[in-house]
Amino acid sequence: MKLTLKVWRQKNSQSEGKFVEYVLDDVSEGSSFLEMLDCLSEQQVANGEEPVAFDHDCREGICGSCSLTINGIPHGPENGTTACQLHMRHFHDGQTITIEPWRAAPFPVIKDLVTDRTAFDRIIQSGGFITARTGTAVDANSRPIAKGTADYAMDAAACIGCGACVAACPNASAMLFTAAKVSHMNSLPQGKPEKDRRALAMVSTMDGEGFGGCTNIGECEAVCPKSISLDMIAQLNRDYTAAKVKDFFYLVP
Repeated sequence: MKLTLKVWRQKNSQSEGKFVEYVLDDVSEGSSFLEMLDCLSEQQVANGEEPVAFDHDCREGICGSCSLTINGIPHGPENGTTACQLHMRHFHDGQTITIEPWRAAPFPVIKDLVTDRTAFDRIIQSGGFITARTGTAVDANSRPIAKGTADYAMDAAACIGCGACVAACPNASAMLFTAAKVSHMNSLPQGKPEKDRRALAMVSTMDGEGFGGCTNIGECEAVCPKSISLDMIAQLNRDYTAAKVKDFFYLVP
């Protein structure tokens, strides 16, 4: 395939960015989107140009590093797919593809297509811990967990923290990410002691990082590569409201 790529180039967070157009020939339909960008990098190096900077790690849809907005859609046109697992067969010969970074104030551009998503790390740090005894590991069968609870926790734990939900939301809200992390830990017995404190702390940190409020538009669920449900946000709202009531009466430890 022959493709025209309109790629966002930006030296750093203080510099102004712009789209730069590149033409790439002989792109294999069987290659992944990141492999296509690798080909672009090789072409740029051969031409004495500085390659486009983009984030990647596992290339298996696990790490969440491949934070690209492709033709206006975070992670591209395929549902439930990360950019690294998006294949070029979903595009056609002669197509123009626009590639840009996440667009959200809490995710400042580091360079080109790379954004700083450490705001997510700070949200997790504020409440992503559980009470666990030290010493020998507890036997897995010593604390039975109902299958429904385990399945719900696993659904929430599927979140890879890529930030697509923020990039797609008109408000740049991080509610789906925060809800997935809170719901995962609050639903399991190990996370119950910190349940209220966790909900309050993670929502407070989320707001402090500058993410917008949730208005239930649903774009976050639509672009999530792991199909995290809006039900997680409903659960977070319930946990947060209960924690605020307890906090009002000085019951939250």
